[in-house]
Amino acid sequence: MLRFLYVIFMNLFRAPYMIPKMRYQANHPEKYSEQKRYALVQHAITLMKRSGHIHTKAYGEENLPKDGGYIMYPNHQGKYDALGIMITHKNPCSFVMDKVKSHMILTSEIVDLVQGKRLDRKDVRKALPVLNEVTEEVKHGRKYIIFPEGDYVFNNHNRLSSFKAGSFKCALRSKVPIVPVALIDSYRVFNSFSFGKVTTQVHYLKPLLYEEYKNLKTVEIAKIVQERIEQVIEEYSFMPC
Repeated sequence: MLRFLYVIFMNLFRAPYMIPKMRYQANHPEKYSEQKRYALVQHAITLMKRSGHIHTKAYGEENLPKDGGYIMYPNHQGKYDALGIMITHKNPCSFVMDKVKSHMILTSEIVDLVQGKRLDRKDVRKALPVLNEVTEEVKHGRKYIIFPEGDYVFNNHNRLSSFKAGSFKCALRSKVPIVPVALIDSYRVFNSFSFGKVTTQVHYLKPLLYEEYKNLKTVEIAKIVQERIEQVIEEYSFMPC
């Protein structure tokens, strides 16, 4: 939390330029390609990383499917999670996040730049059309991040909560690869009392192809993905950076 406030303070002088620029491009996708808007998001993340003494290392990029859409399912640790993935994910990707938290300044601009989805987790009826949109977009080649834990615990020390089976319906319906993503020490960036230099890890694991999970129930898929992520966290969480 201290680092979050510090990063905001250190970038206040950029806000009068960056925020309007991000908002303008987000409001005019017909003028700016997905790649260009994504590059602006990555630039904003880079500025935050530099001012906040944040380093992020990626592993397993070779596991990302080369063609077509796919859904990444990472563990959830805090505000930096999606940013850590997007700064290491070369091709444009988007994400689904809680509608209530999505309207903060800068967060709102990032969501709209990547045409992310705002999900009302308290209203299943309103959430269903949003997830249907994700399903259709992924079918047509887009890449998405969905956090199967739903929410995160402050200062969670790399511990996982149970993955919600319903979050895997998008993958099952779109028949695209599922990419488990293990995030390590991401909580230390904005969701702990840490303030010194921090290094986070993003591990892209071997994808679970539709042919491998098409006959499984979503509860079984959730268990497989969670176990794979837990295994990587257990193996690498104490790795020297």
